[in-house]
Amino acid sequence: MGKRYKSARTIIAVVLVVAVMFGFGVDLYNIQVKNNDYYIAQSSAVKTYTVPIEAARGDIVDRNGNVLVTNRKGNSIVLNAAYYPSAKDNDERNEIIVRLIELFNKNGEEYVHNLPLKFNSSGEVVFFDKSDDDKYETDIKNMKGKDMLNVQAYATARNCFDAMVEKYGLESYDEKTALEIGNIRYELTRLLFSVSNPVTIADDVSDETVAEIKENNSLYPGADVSVVAYRTYTDSSLAAHIIGTVRKINGDEYKKLKDSGYGINDDIGESGIEAACESELRGTSGEMTVTIDAEGNVTQTVTKEPVQGDTIVLTIDKDMQKIAEDNLREICLKTSSEATGAVVVEDIHDGSILAAANYPTYDLNDYYDDYDSLSKNSKKPLYNRFAMSAYAPGSTFKPLMSVAALEEGFITPETRFTCSASYRVGEMTFGCLDAHGSINVQQALEHSCNVFYYNCASLMGIDVMNQYGRLFGLGQKTGVEIPEASGILAGPEYRKKFDMTWNPGDTVQAAIGQSENLVTPLQLANYCATVANNGTRYKTHFVKSTISKSTGAVTDANITVEEKTGISDATFETVKGGMRRVGINLFQNALQIKTPVACKTGTSQVYVNGVKKNNGFLISFAPYDNPEISVASAIETAGTGSSTAQITGAVIDYYYTQNNLEEKAQTDETLLE
Repeated sequence: MGKRYKSARTIIAVVLVVAVMFGFGVDLYNIQVKNNDYYIAQSSAVKTYTVPIEAARGDIVDRNGNVLVTNRKGNSIVLNAAYYPSAKDNDERNEIIVRLIELFNKNGEEYVHNLPLKFNSSGEVVFFDKSDDDKYETDIKNMKGKDMLNVQAYATARNCFDAMVEKYGLESYDEKTALEIGNIRYELTRLLFSVSNPVTIADDVSDETVAEIKENNSLYPGADVSVVAYRTYTDSSLAAHIIGTVRKINGDEYKKLKDSGYGINDDIGESGIEAACESELRGTSGEMTVTIDAEGNVTQTVTKEPVQGDTIVLTIDKDMQKIAEDNLREICLKTSSEATGAVVVEDIHDGSILAAANYPTYDLNDYYDDYDSLSKNSKKPLYNRFAMSAYAPGSTFKPLMSVAALEEGFITPETRFTCSASYRVGEMTFGCLDAHGSINVQQALEHSCNVFYYNCASLMGIDVMNQYGRLFGLGQKTGVEIPEASGILAGPEYRKKFDMTWNPGDTVQAAIGQSENLVTPLQLANYCATVANNGTRYKTHFVKSTISKSTGAVTDANITVEEKTGISDATFETVKGGMRRVGINLFQNALQIKTPVACKTGTSQVYVNGVKKNNGFLISFAPYDNPEISVASAIETAGTGSSTAQITGAVIDYYYTQNNLEEKAQTDETLLE
């Protein structure tokens, strides 16, 4: 019985061996005979990859073709997976990075540091904090994620460091060196390093670094020099808040935009026109085909040339922008140590912005290097006051009140109210700066009489006042391409949001630009332009046209009418006549400006460190008889609106006199050649 059992087992084993050998034989026949040609082709197959070539961004020029932003060529150091050791050669990968770090440190080059870990002064590993990176919390969260270091959300900085050391095999290095290597290894992981996706590890390096890598490529396999277009500015301090900044795309943006052709290494507009016109400026990426044969030989061929982005022609005048910025700075520095402000110049016929200045401002070349100090500066130089600051407009609101009262028939040009320097509403008394006596609307504008407008407000009511406020674009965005604040029109509707009551006394306060009324300098300029052109409110804009880099075709920006107010010319002529009276006193008599100007000053109270001060405002248009431009200025703690007149005077003087004497600027047509 036992022998029979052993015999059966033997037979089964023999059968299995024969079956396996037969299977191998069949496979061998298929490989060597039947499908020989196919497997030979497979063994010598060429692997092909497509690598994007980033296009240079388009230029930004002023309305006369003067270049504001262009590109310069520089060198970056990238790691190219086609030449870099494979993942199984981990130690070799680390040694190449060590040699690169030594080279960078020797030549004073900055290299990537997106791993949010550092050593503190005590030599302990800690996370980045807000002083290192504004988005440090997001960076730390991403570092801990399963696709990166894969640690728990509660992991300490030391836990993350240890995970990094283990992940990249850095146990043989001291901790400082391990962190430096880990930074670059982390960047390769973060940016999905592959043959199709080389990763930049150092930007804008020196010629010395480039030469050493090229001359000693055996020491740095996988390291390559890439010629890159870097943003450069003819005057990096000019129009910084309009032009804006560019940076590397972040992870969230990449997820949203990768289907639109963005790569994980691409640049993207961060703010200003760089962001608003991103699709036009970014250009069309080229392509490089990388082939690797069976023996590891690599061939690179450019199969599609990149196309630079389109040229954006702005509405601003470079020289006027410079004049506005210089005079704004001078007035703010004269005013007080805490004074800040903004000025906007608008073409009244189409809503184009000819200049828009902030004080303080910043230098675009220094933005990233100085970001920490800029962001902590108490004067907030990064803040765009002309678009984002909303102020109580004070008496610059009175031309609007005049238009509303005249157009609705509550007053006529001859209507008079008596000002005895006070006005009573219920139990409350509201004041005026002087006892103006019997006064009509043009005189009320000239002398900025509060009592006249208290009377108008009591007749009209807040609903009519706000109806006209909306017609002139106050308390709403102007439509400009960059971010802007909406502002507020004071009234019951706004108070309801806070369960607060609107009282008759609030209406008379709103009539002189107080209460909760808040408007931006952009809104003030646009409102003044609407008065100047007799009632057409345009959408404001910074983009004049776009010039295609590939075809040279010019596409003009659409001029958009936001509102035709329908207000009579007679009403406007009465109001503008009152503003002209102010202009004669302020510009012709005081500043000796030859161009006839119409304007209205304004002040509003603010508290600075517990001390009551006045912000100063001025809205103007010129020339009075045939208006072309409007100017609005706002200076915090200026004391009076008239103290800002130097800025407007300098702008008008340039526009109507100096501009005609200077060498003719390059025209749009010349730019196309």
